[in-house]
Amino acid sequence: MRLRNIRGSKETIAASDYVVQEPETHKGTWGQLFGNEQPVQIEVGMGKGRFIMDMARLHPDRNFVGIEMYDSVLLRAVQKREQLEEDLPNLYFIRMDARNLPDVFEKGEVDKIYLNFSDPWPKERHAKRRLTSCQFLERYDKILAPEGTVEFKTDNRPLFEFSLEEVKEAGWVLDASTFDLHHDAKLMEGNVMTEYEEKFSRAGNPIHKMIIHR
Repeated sequence: MRLRNIRGSKETIAASDYVVQEPETHKGTWGQLFGNEQPVQIEVGMGKGRFIMDMARLHPDRNFVGIEMYDSVLLRAVQKREQLEEDLPNLYFIRMDARNLPDVFEKGEVDKIYLNFSDPWPKERHAKRRLTSCQFLERYDKILAPEGTVEFKTDNRPLFEFSLEEVKEAGWVLDASTFDLHHDAKLMEGNVMTEYEEKFSRAGNPIHKMIIHR
């Protein structure tokens, strides 16, 4: 959910060393920014950043980029990272619209894309804005490595069912899926929860997940 505008958020984000200010200039050279050639994985719509910060901590052998569209939300992630006791040299943030992903990452530059509890955009006329729509799958195809994957989690069943249909329509391959992640032992291996996932699962809402590739 979008937060209200917070005074000073743009200035804080612009001054943060954790936020890449001109990401287009790093297209094809993200390894140079990180100072290594580790796989690059991105989270589109990272919210307040808990998931991707936990992933960066757990997997120092991977590079992570958290992408968020709204200043007020990204500000929370920046503040949260500033409070961490440890450094995370394998993590950067970007404030951008996900529609511009092909302008920021080169073909084959991204190893994995995480979509966690994305905005469902429930009105039919907004379907193309959903991050699992055919339009977005086409964008992901332009930046994913040949064996790259997309992992999507949500508690919204209509959105999940829509996503499964879009995967089929776009000609992608469904590697795995479940309508009840927390009762699927195989897919729960190594699962890292987001803020929403913890909240919804505690309330008894089943979490849906799918893994796909081109």
